Amino acid sequence: MQKISRSVSVKYASSKTVDSLFYIFARSFVFVVQLMPLKVVALTGRLGGILTYYLDERHRRVAVNNLFACLGNSHSKKEIRSLARENFCRIGEVYLSAMKTASIPGDKIGSVLSVKGAENISLAKREDGSLPSFLFAIGHFGNFEMYAKAGLFIPGFELSTTYRGFQQKWLDRLILSLRNKSGTKFFERRSEGGKLRSFMKRQGTITGLLADQSAGRSGLRLSFLGRPCSVTPAPAIFALRYNLRLHGCFCRRLGLGRWEIELYPEIPTRLNGQARPVENIMYDINSLYESFILEDPANWFWVHNRWKNPDRAKKRGITSDASEM
Repeated sequence: MQKISRSVSVKYASSKTVDSLFYIFARSFVFVVQLMPLKVVALTGRLGGILTYYLDERHRRVAVNNLFACLGNSHSKKEIRSLARENFCRIGEVYLSAMKTASIPGDKIGSVLSVKGAENISLAKREDGSLPSFLFAIGHFGNFEMYAKAGLFIPGFELSTTYRGFQQKWLDRLILSLRNKSGTKFFERRSEGGKLRSFMKRQGTITGLLADQSAGRSGLRLSFLGRPCSVTPAPAIFALRYNLRLHGCFCRRLGLGRWEIELYPEIPTRLNGQARPVENIMYDINSLYESFILEDPANWFWVHNRWKNPDRAKKRGITSDASEM
């Protein structure tokens, strides 16, 4: 038993050493990236994206198949492949640029990020006199890491969002250290759901939830770009439960290393004092997402298998009673 215990201890220590070395190397890489001009970083990311397009056969196939299934009636095969290549370039640009933009102070972020549609956000107090709170339905559009910076343009409100932690501890630590510089609170969606719910109960908050990926068996079965898929009901349920004003939020690419976040008019969650069905609210969000994609198809995250296992999703959806969740 002592030998086994000693062996486990050695393996654990070895694993921690490897994690530390990876972290130091990655930190050094980020440091170098942050010394470079943003446009150089963005261009380098695009080059990395096109290289990945040719080397990563699995994700290339997913992206091309998704694009062809959704846009094949309006685009030729050549155009589909061109969109897929540009999509990989955009993703590379986003990930590498996120290392650089994390170091840009709030008073200078306006040089790379602008916000449109702020007039659609009503700051009028609730009926009980408390400050309103908001839920932004966001997705993997443009530089989706920039959503965390949106709070700089709506002063006086606290921001939060969720993330899925990485199995590699060093990578999780690195990504969080970069994201936390935004001032936005990040809650791990599998282990910190209670903290997220407590945050949404408070007044004067904004919560951004990604709702454009497959929700698996727990999702609603809805149509997206003409194909059935599993859709998370979370934005609708939380907006109803915590009396949050619900808005669509979209990030578009304006040029190399330049993005814009647009805030859309409020999506009604109640009609005549009654809660709308969750399915209907999510249909409205899906419709917004579809319009974002059709505006600039290369701007979305096509490498995700969005339409996997749609038949496992709930076909009837969830009732308008948000207390079920």
